[in-house]
Amino acid sequence: RADIKMQYKQLSVWNLKLSDAGIYTCEYSTHKVHTSLHILKLTISLDGHFLQNEVPELILIQNSSSPLPDLSITLFDSNNNRVTPELQIKSRQKYIVNLKKLEAMDSGTWVCQVHSDSPLINQNISFAVKVLGFQNPDLERKYATVDSTVILSWRLNSQKIKWKEGFTGQLNWKQQDSAKSHELLDFNVTAQGQLHETKKSNNLLFEIPESKPESTIQVKLPKVHFNHSGQYQCQLEYQGRHAQSKIELVVMKVSANPAGPLSRGANMTLTCQVSGPLPPNAYLLWERVNGTKTDIKHSKQREVKLEVNISAAGLWSCHLMEDSDKKISFHYHVEEASVWINYVIIGASIGGSLLAFALGCLCIISGISWQRRRKRAKRMAQARQHLLENKTCQCQQ
Repeated sequence: RADIKMQYKQLSVWNLKLSDAGIYTCEYSTHKVHTSLHILKLTISLDGHFLQNEVPELILIQNSSSPLPDLSITLFDSNNNRVTPELQIKSRQKYIVNLKKLEAMDSGTWVCQVHSDSPLINQNISFAVKVLGFQNPDLERKYATVDSTVILSWRLNSQKIKWKEGFTGQLNWKQQDSAKSHELLDFNVTAQGQLHETKKSNNLLFEIPESKPESTIQVKLPKVHFNHSGQYQCQLEYQGRHAQSKIELVVMKVSANPAGPLSRGANMTLTCQVSGPLPPNAYLLWERVNGTKTDIKHSKQREVKLEVNISAAGLWSCHLMEDSDKKISFHYHVEEASVWINYVIIGASIGGSLLAFALGCLCIISGISWQRRRKRAKRMAQARQHLLENKTCQCQQ
């Protein structure tokens, strides 16, 4: 591992080891020159290949023939931002540094800056960090209305960091934290670094889009149902370790009671409901398009159901708001009943009233007649009884 270049009086040593540290002497004729070689060795856990949210560990070891100096270590990430270690353990020979949890954007070349005043050391040691993970937010929330089409996407950074080593993953769905989990699809990376997906469930109405960006996992719900809401979690697995990203799908629906056109003078109840849960700054809002302020109604924060009683037809809209931002809207058109329908309803009401009046009169007349027949029958019975009593008396005489 060494070579001497006599022309330049140089000694070249490659593949340095910690044991190579020491004092090197060059003798030429009666001249002697001494050089002290100080060796630093930096290692990173998992060979620099991490999943999202894993914590890297750096170990710096030094060796020298002289007493080991006290080193100061400064770290810079791939964006040249200074990184503060979460934990640092040091002795004169070994320094152990634990960093923060990694994110996908932390991939790149990092620098460990080593400094000492005596002996003077200013050494920058670069090392590669690859973080396989999702470019989605930590917790993404997506909104959809009933019967609409929604595509849920998870963007991996495997192509960006040229990660071609084998990893696998799966996409699961469950409506609540405690509910049963449904496996939607499996995926793995091919030898060329491309994702290959396999649909696992045939019971749910979802599709795998054919055309999509590279290193992207997607599921398509062509017609969203209210019970399609819940947590969709995409999970990566690499060498027995896992990383995951979750999308919360919130579905909105609107119903009317009674259903159908709104008659003049009648009322209708519109109900707007979301599958929830909602963040603390979210609420529901009903309004009539081109209506007045009296047609606006707000829910309390985090309420997942809002009813409004209306007497005016037109286009009504339910909005899901986060602060002042409209996240999703459901438009419901309330039709006004036709004039002939109103006449039919009025006629039916009048006819019903007349019929009820006629039935009432008939009942009264029938009752009076029944009372008269009953009194007449009673008088006749009394007369017959009286007649029989008189005849009996005559016979006795």
